[in-house]
Order: sequence, then structure tokens, then C-alpha cells
Amino acid sequence: MTLTADHRVELLRTVGLFDGIGPDDLAMVAGRTVEVDFPAGRAIVRQGEVGTGFFLIATGTARVIRDGETVAELGPGDFFGELSLLDGGPRIATVTAETATTCLALASWEFEEVLMAQPRLAVAILKGVARRLRDVSAEHRH
Repeated sequence: MTLTADHRVELLRTVGLFDGIGPDDLAMVAGRTVEVDFPAGRAIVRQGEVGTGFFLIATGTARVIRDGETVAELGPGDFFGELSLLDGGPRIATVTAETATTCLALASWEFEEVLMAQPRLAVAILKGVARRLRDVSAEHRH
């Protein structure tokens, strides 16, 4: 599958992490992404490995496994790896393609270059990460 530049921008527009980012900045981010295909059963990322990027599922489905337990099912428009864009720390889960899956991938070093060129993008991303962290934290309260 080959995604056009416009399709990449549209996919990124659906990601809450990029809320508040204008079309020109989204196009800049989209231009730094690469399209990666994974066959069914292939690990996209592995728990404990150093994270070097962000993935957005364009087509297909994937399973998120943490400590041997399935914790989520992902499909088109879902994303993962956003924390590694910021800290390069180890992955907190394994994500495995359930079906043939195409992802947009953004390497952390590409992302850093975009942030250095567009500081307002950094602010928007930080707000998106904070929202997602708040949502996850709220889900785990008693």
C-alpha cells in the first residue's frame, strides 16, 4: 500500500495527540513519516526494547500485550509509541500485527528536528501527551 501525502495528513489529523496543529505543521510531520508493512503475527514493537518512534495504524489490526496479557486491540487510526518520541525509554508493551498491517512510523530523531523547527508544535504535542496521560490515569483510579 502506498499512502499519498494527503492521506498521511488526514490520518495524522485523526490523532488526538496532534489536536491544535495546523495543516502546514501536520504536512511537515507527515513528510517525515515512513510507511511500514507488517505481516500478520509479526511484532511491531516489543516490551522492554528501547523505543525510537511513534506508529499510527493506517490499515489492519494489532494486539497490545503487556506482561503476557492482551490489554487492547488496535485498528486504523489507533496509535502507539508516543512516549518514545519524547524520552526514548523502553516500550511498556508488545504490539503484534493480528492481520497484515500498514503503519505510518515517525522516528524520534525526525520528530526532534520538527520540534526544533516549530516550537508551537512541541507545545501542542505536550498538551496531547498530557491529555492522554490524564485519561489513562483516570481509568486506573478506584
